[in-house]
Amino acid sequence: MSSKIASFVESKNFQNFIIWLIVINAVILGVATSKNIMNSDYGYFVTLFDNIIIGIFTIEIILRIYVHRLSFFKDPWSLFDFFVVAISLIPANDGLSILRVLRVLRLFRLLTIVPQMRVIIAALIKVIPGIGSISMVVLLFFYVFSIMATHLFAEEFPIWFGDLGKSMFTLFQVMTLESWSMGIARPVIEVFPYAWIFFIIFILLVTFIMINLFIGIIVDAIFTIKEEDKKNNSDLKEQKEATIESLQIEVSELKVILQSIDKRIS
Repeated sequence: MSSKIASFVESKNFQNFIIWLIVINAVILGVATSKNIMNSDYGYFVTLFDNIIIGIFTIEIILRIYVHRLSFFKDPWSLFDFFVVAISLIPANDGLSILRVLRVLRLFRLLTIVPQMRVIIAALIKVIPGIGSISMVVLLFFYVFSIMATHLFAEEFPIWFGDLGKSMFTLFQVMTLESWSMGIARPVIEVFPYAWIFFIIFILLVTFIMINLFIGIIVDAIFTIKEEDKKNNSDLKEQKEATIESLQIEVSELKVILQSIDKRIS
């Protein structure tokens, strides 16, 4: 019985069914944000479909726990699935209204089911130390340039560079390249003609160099994980071939033994 349930839960058709349910649930949660729909006659059906999907997710988690037993709680992806489904089962009354918002986390279950998404998340987790180091360097650049900008531009542009916090926020906008030229740099350059040097150096260091370092680390981690998966798959293939070869040798030896026994009996 347990083997049948395991084959059913881990089958590709069942996984695709769960993926489609998550996508449908995403649409339902989006529709549920409309007060006009929820206050109309359709609101009942939206809530009904949402509860049905939660029920199916709950049954799936129970079946997986039944199949994997304690090993289910040793897998971080399974624990994440258990967490988001458990949140959906807690009544979201006035005291726990935040849980109604957290129910949208169940859409992140796509990350645990779709293999390509799992590779990306695994890569992000793997590069956390490297990202932390680069973040400290970026923060240092932000801090230094913010102090410089506050001293240079605070008197003429107090809204953007009036204090250290405002300068850091303004430079963050410059880093994202969102209206940095016409919105910030050019008005400052009109008052301080040589301010372009400050903005160009900041963008080159922080935007073009540091942000690309983030991307490079993540891409390298994804490549490493894929190579490790290929190596693991090749190792498993070699183990299977070695096992099959050893079994064939044992079978041939048994045949020889049986033939010798037949000769002695005859």
